[in-house]
Amino acid sequence: MTYRSKLQDPFTDGLFQAILKLETIEECYRFFEDVCTIKELQSISQRLEVAKLLKEGKTYNEIEDKTGASTATISRVNRCLHYGADGYKLILSRLEDE
Repeated sequence: MTYRSKLQDPFTDGLFQAILKLETIEECYRFFEDVCTIKELQSISQRLEVAKLLKEGKTYNEIEDKTGASTATISRVNRCLHYGADGYKLILSRLEDE
């Protein structure tokens, strides 16, 4: 069964197709610096780090100290890990495999 996001539309499809064309970290930096504000990119990066630390069993206080994320952000990421679309689980698993 194919996953169908509630967010899916032609513009978002186009964005994801563009992201899939990136081949190096440098290309990612160049693209995302143009597409996102610094704050947006920092927030996305922070949420991924929060997900990694939650998966490692770190406490909210430890995560807050290490990342500077608010407890609201940590809680949101934790909800996504347990009840979301499994995007975090997918990418964390692939990152572990490297």
